Amino acid sequence: MWNVIRLYLLSAAVFLVFDLFWLLVVSKKMYQQFIGHLTGEVRMGPAIIFYFLYIVGVLYFVLLPGIDKGNIWYVIGSGALFGLMCYATYDLTNLATLKGWPVTMTVIDLLWGAFVTGATSGIVYWLNILLFGGGKI
Repeated sequence: MWNVIRLYLLSAAVFLVFDLFWLLVVSKKMYQQFIGHLTGEVRMGPAIIFYFLYIVGVLYFVLLPGIDKGNIWYVIGSGALFGLMCYATYDLTNLATLKGWPVTMTVIDLLWGAFVTGATSGIVYWLNILLFGGGKI
């Protein structure tokens, strides 16, 4: 159980560093330009719940099976696919239901979801080997 908790904390840390850098530095102006008219004040409760559940999904669907297979390419590919699917749920629903949700924002966000989740998964897989000797959980 400790191994899973350790992987969860490592995954959360890596994902948050990537995502906060993306949201606060790289894409802040872009989001403001594309969807600023749709946004309000950030509600931290739902954001925290999202991050908690998202990392649970990364562990369950990507990292644990990938570690069991012993294949970093499986982890990176599965992470990218999981990220694409999860971000598509949000972005394509918004595109379908919100007036003024831009297609450009959807495409950028889908690419980001695939990249950040694939990269996070690969880095955590590698760090698990480097720091803790890897092996099956």
